[in-house]
Amino acid sequence: MLTPLANADALRIGSVEFVSPDEVKVLLDIEAPHDIALNSGIPRLFPRINSYALIPNESGFIVTQIGWITTEKSQFTKQRNTQDNAIIELPYPSRKMSLNLLGILKEKISNDNKGLSYTFSRGIEMFPTVGDPVLLPTQSQLQSIVESGLNRRVDIGTSPLAGNAIVSIDPNRLFGRHLAVLGNTGSGKSCSVAGLIRWSIEAAQRELASKQNKANTRFIILDPNGEYTTTFSDLKDVDVRIYGMEKDTTNKIKQLIIPLWLWNTSEWVAFTQASSKTQKPTLIQALRTVRDNISLVDVSPSHKMRRYLRTLITILKIEISKGNPWAGGGHSKGFKDLIKAWESGLIINDNFSKDEIQALDALKQAFENFYATNTVPNKDWPIYSQPETITLLKEIEQTHNTFGGKSTDTLPIDADIPRPFSGDDFLKSIEANAELMNTSDYVETMLMRVKTLLSDSKLKPVISPDEKITLDQWLDTYICPSNCTNGSITIIDLSLIPTELTYIITSVLARMTLESLQRYRKITAGQIIPTILVMEEAHTFIKRYNSDSENGNALEMCTKVFEKIAREGRKFGLGLVISSQRPSELSPTVLSQCNSFLLHRISNDRDQELVNKLVPDTLRSLLRELPSLPSGNAILLGWASELPVMVKMNYLGKEHRPQSNDPEYWNSWIENRENIAWKNIANSWQQSKKPINK
Repeated sequence: MLTPLANADALRIGSVEFVSPDEVKVLLDIEAPHDIALNSGIPRLFPRINSYALIPNESGFIVTQIGWITTEKSQFTKQRNTQDNAIIELPYPSRKMSLNLLGILKEKISNDNKGLSYTFSRGIEMFPTVGDPVLLPTQSQLQSIVESGLNRRVDIGTSPLAGNAIVSIDPNRLFGRHLAVLGNTGSGKSCSVAGLIRWSIEAAQRELASKQNKANTRFIILDPNGEYTTTFSDLKDVDVRIYGMEKDTTNKIKQLIIPLWLWNTSEWVAFTQASSKTQKPTLIQALRTVRDNISLVDVSPSHKMRRYLRTLITILKIEISKGNPWAGGGHSKGFKDLIKAWESGLIINDNFSKDEIQALDALKQAFENFYATNTVPNKDWPIYSQPETITLLKEIEQTHNTFGGKSTDTLPIDADIPRPFSGDDFLKSIEANAELMNTSDYVETMLMRVKTLLSDSKLKPVISPDEKITLDQWLDTYICPSNCTNGSITIIDLSLIPTELTYIITSVLARMTLESLQRYRKITAGQIIPTILVMEEAHTFIKRYNSDSENGNALEMCTKVFEKIAREGRKFGLGLVISSQRPSELSPTVLSQCNSFLLHRISNDRDQELVNKLVPDTLRSLLRELPSLPSGNAILLGWASELPVMVKMNYLGKEHRPQSNDPEYWNSWIENRENIAWKNIANSWQQSKKPINK
C-alpha cells in the first residue's frame, strides 16, 4: 500500500515555474504521460486542453484547468532521481503547459467509512509558488470537482474531460435566473432544450414516486417553427397542451386563441403603426371607451348624452394634463375646431327632462363664453389659457351630473385593462372618438389596418373567436390550470401565423404570463407559481433594436416585453429559457440577465466574440473549443454550475427530439417518390370547401 507521499509522487506530472494572478505555467516532467495516463486509477487521456490538474497547498488542492500545451527547446534535460551528474546529456525539448486557477478541493472524511471524499469551492485562498508540484487528479477527485454543488437533482450528461463524471444541475439555479442555450444549427441545441425540460420533469416525478404525488411542473414553450408538437406526447402525468393557428385533431393541436381585447396599447400601436401626434391619442381614447363599455349610440337619449359628455370630459382632461397646448400657434386653431365639433353634438331631444334641457342650454352658453374670452391676435389664430379651459371642463362636468352621471364615472379608465370587446365595437369606437377629437382625416390608414386584420378569415379564430372566452378561462387555459393536479406543458405553435402578427401574439403571451404572475403574488400575499417560459429561435423575437426610433415597430415592442421579463421575472417566479443560433443578434439586455449558459458549437466570429464576454478572462481558453465541439456536446457555465464544465448531453431518443433534423437530400434524390399532391396543399392553404382526394 502506497503512503500518502508515495501516492502524491506517483501522481506528479510537473512543477510550477511561473505564477501570476490569472495564469500558472508548469514545466512537465520527462516521466509525465504523453498520451494516456495510467497512474490515476484508471486509464485517462492526458494531457488534454481544458482537462484538470491539481496543485497541493495548505487548504487542500488548488484545482486548475489546462489552457495550452507547448514544447520548447532546452539545453539540458531535467530528470528526477539522477545520481550521476557527470553524464552529459543532449538537448531535449521540454514540455510546458498553462493552467487557469478555478478553486479549492478539500478533503472530507465521510461518516460511512467509505474513505476520503472531497468538496469543491470556487475561489483561491492562496496562490501557489514556484517549485510546487503539479498532480494528476484521481477519478474520485475528478468526480468531486465536476459533481460539486448542492441540490444537484437533474442529470443532464457526463463530462468527457473528467472521466465521464455525471454532470447534474440545481433546477432553482438553472431556471430561476434565466438560461441561454446558444449554438449553430445542427449542434444539438434544440435537443438540449427538449432534454432539459424532459429530464427535469422525470427527476421531479422520481422524487415524488414514493409519496404517490405528481410533479407540479409548468413550462410554456413558444415554438416559431412547430418543432415541439410531438416531443412530449409520451410523458405520463403531465398535461401536454398544444395550440396552433389551425386546429388539427390528428396531431392533437387545439385552436390558439389570443383575443384582440387582450392586446394593450403598445401592441395596438405597434400593429397599426399609429403616429404619435394624432393617431395614437385617438387609439388610446378608443380603447378606453370600448373597454369601459361606453357606447356612443344608445337607446335612451339621456343615456346617450350622458355618455357623450363623459367622453368629452375624459378627452379634455387628457388635453389639460399636457399643460397649456393652446397658447398660440397652429394647434390653437385645431383646438377651436375641436371645441366647435363638441358643441355641435349637444343636440336637445324632446325626451330630455326640463332640468336636462336647461343644463344643455347653460353648457352651450359656456361654450360661447369660452370662445369670447380668449385673446385674439386674429380671428384664425386664437389663444386659449388653461384657466378658461378648466372653467369649461367644470361646466361639462356639472351638465354630466344633471344627466345622472357621477364624478367617479369621469375618471379615465386604464386603456390596457383586459376587458372584453368585439372588433366591430372597436372600429366604431375609433371612428366616433376620431370625430370627437377632430382627427377623422388622420386615422384612415390606421382604420384600414384594423379592418384588414378583422376581415382576415384565417386569423379570425385566433383574435376574434365565435365562442367567447373570459379572462379567467384564458388564464386557466394558457398560463396554469386552476385545478392542476399534475405538471403542464403548454406548446404554442406559431409556425403558420404571419410574421408581423407573430410578434404581437408572442408579446401578448409573454406579457400576460408575467402580469398574471405579478398579480397572483400580490393577491396571495407573496405566493408564486414557478413557471418557465421557453423561447425557441429567440433571435427572431428578442432582437437588437434602435432605441432612438420615435415609433417602435412590432419587433421592438416584442423585444421590450422580454427585456422586462429578463429584468423582473425572477421575483415573480417566471424563468426564461432562450435558445438561439445567433447570439450576436439578441438583445443585450436579455442576454446580460441570463446567469447560466449552455454553449454548443459556435463558428461565427461575431457570435464567438460576444460569448467570450460572458466569462472571466481566466477561462477564455475553455471557449476556444466552441468551433470544434461535436454535436451533442456543450459547455455549461454560469450560476447553474460551480465551474465551467464540458458536457456530453444525455442521449435523447429520436421520438423525443424536436422535429429539427437536417434534410436528407441524397435519400430524396435516389428514392422513387410518389407524385406530389399540390392540390391537397392548395386546398388546405386556401381553406377550400371542396373535398380533398387522397
